[in-house]
Amino acid sequence: MRVLAVDFGEKRVGLAVSDETGSLVVPVGALFRKNDAQVASAIAEAARDREVGRIVVGHPVRPDGSEGPSGTRTRLFARRLGEVSGLPVDLHGEGLTTVAAEENLREAGVPARRREGARDAEAAAVILRDYLASRTEIRDR
Repeated sequence: MRVLAVDFGEKRVGLAVSDETGSLVVPVGALFRKNDAQVASAIAEAARDREVGRIVVGHPVRPDGSEGPSGTRTRLFARRLGEVSGLPVDLHGEGLTTVAAEENLREAGVPARRREGARDAEAAAVILRDYLASRTEIRDR
């Protein structure tokens, strides 16, 4: 089953998708966010276009695991996204994904002027890789 990952931000929302086996993750771009309804609809359309069976949304939580205002906002958005898309939506901790995305892009030789646009999609890819790895670990126990 393909999974779509979402890096939810106030200005831009990054997207990444897996292949059916969960072994390949590809950043697919970013959407400019006007409001929650608009971006939820656009994400649901992207999920239909890519024939995904599940969506995972990066969930910002504090180091102690508690949820601050941005975590609450993201959780409420994920609930709305599930309603709009009709798909199961999971939250997955996203600690330091933007830092990891920036490092991945720098290591790949992406010029600084192009990194900003690619960072959100790569952050979604980092979330999705971690999500898929955690599910594999749980299955292997």
